[in-house]
Amino acid sequence: MENLILSSGLRSASRPIRLAVLSAAIALSSLCGCSGRATETIAVIPETEGTLVWEAAHVGAEEAVQNKPAFIYWNAPTREDDVEAQIAIVERVVGDDYQGLVLAPDQALALMTPVRRALARGMPTVVIGSALAMPPGNNLFYILNDNEAGGRIAAQRVGEMLHGSGTVAILGINPDLTGIMTRARVFESALARQYPQIRVVEKRLGSFNVPHEQQVAQDTINLHPDLDVIVAMSGPSVDGTLSVLDALPPGHTIRVIGFDVDTWPLFNNNPSLNCVIQQDTRTMGRLAVELILHKLAGQPVPAETLIPPAVITRENLNSPQVQQMWSQDWTLGRIQWSPIR
Repeated sequence: MENLILSSGLRSASRPIRLAVLSAAIALSSLCGCSGRATETIAVIPETEGTLVWEAAHVGAEEAVQNKPAFIYWNAPTREDDVEAQIAIVERVVGDDYQGLVLAPDQALALMTPVRRALARGMPTVVIGSALAMPPGNNLFYILNDNEAGGRIAAQRVGEMLHGSGTVAILGINPDLTGIMTRARVFESALARQYPQIRVVEKRLGSFNVPHEQQVAQDTINLHPDLDVIVAMSGPSVDGTLSVLDALPPGHTIRVIGFDVDTWPLFNNNPSLNCVIQQDTRTMGRLAVELILHKLAGQPVPAETLIPPAVITRENLNSPQVQQMWSQDWTLGRIQWSPIR
């Protein structure tokens, strides 16, 4: 902003004073809303910070408040498994002067209590990504990844890869996240129904810990050296599985279908990776904030919205659609942004 102001022709002796006054005026304008209306501050709390999946949601949230008298407060735990930290952030938001809450829960059950407190305060709350164990209503809304569609897509791709016959392992099943449980259940049932000659020979619980997922993948491969496909139900499971396969001697033929990677899927460096079925968190973040703004304005809003996942392959990795979905430019030309309020 300073470079922009300096280039606009303020060359008089009083330039430092003018610059300070102008900067203060711009900052005040951004805080109050150019139209003079009161601003809304919406808290967005994802599973964690600094990852591909949830920084894309940050972009969407900021996109939703562009040219509106509203601001985003963005905060998250540093790890997906730090449920206590996420609860503490939500509790702080509920006790402060925020007009709405967008939450991607780290756990389906543990976040119910702070969300109920938000609802008791009349705070519109949108859960994105994976649902809590409570129905929508009373200011609670859902904008979710269509995990049933993701499970069906994975089953279809496995069936096509194996031509209807072979073996599969399902890794990264996390009982703390309803979305992962749904996609795993639908995947297995669709596979059994459409491709009865493909056998699921191993199902393993997962976690957010990549070294743990590495060990699980290694154990699975040791038990089933002739395994055809691994379906990794989460980003950490994808990372752990690919690191194990990368260390195997050349010529191994196990292929991987992954979900929700947290890092860019480098297909060239991972020949085993067939595709990534990715939730569109950018769209979720944008729609969640828009929903809260509409709700605050007294407009009707849907109780639940499903967002279809995207199938990312070597062929479409660099397409405009995928690049936009994973954009990390959350600044979007805003005058100022801060994670601290």
